[in-house]
Amino acid sequence: MDSTEQDLLKPETIPEGEDAAATITDTLSEEEQEFLRKELEKVEEEIQTLSQVLAAKERHLAEIKRKLGVTPLAELKQNISKGLQDVASTNVYRRTSETLSHAGQKASAAISTVGSVITRKLEDVKNSPTFKSFEEKVENLKSKVSGTKQPAGDFGEVLNSAANASAIDDLTEKDLETQ
Repeated sequence: MDSTEQDLLKPETIPEGEDAAATITDTLSEEEQEFLRKELEKVEEEIQTLSQVLAAKERHLAEIKRKLGVTPLAELKQNISKGLQDVASTNVYRRTSETLSHAGQKASAAISTVGSVITRKLEDVKNSPTFKSFEEKVENLKSKVSGTKQPAGDFGEVLNSAANASAIDDLTEKDLETQ
């Protein structure tokens, strides 16, 4: 390897900050620098003009909205509504909605099944010999309280009449005690 090849393989230090600008300026000719300065002024003037035009357009927009009665609150509502529509139209929202709907249907079916099972179990209990025996005991109690045996009604009627009879007995006992 000769010395020129070694110079090419050496890592170069990259100048930063003002040193970098000075290095670039040193490599440009006077004509190129002058051209770039004019170009810089021209771009800065265009930016200034565009900023002024944009400000004028924004004032005009605000005036039109004021004349139409478009308030910031109305705009916010419209933006929110549009945002919700955009969200509702996404694939993720649709898939999530479908999944939740499917899950709701499954849950509804499960609850219905549980309700059917409970209903069947209550019917089984009502038809069981233990319940029948209890029902007979309540009827016997009712007949003792009321003094006559009445034809058997449904369980709810038996309980209501037994409760009424015991309430009457309680009132009668209190009347006797106060005398």
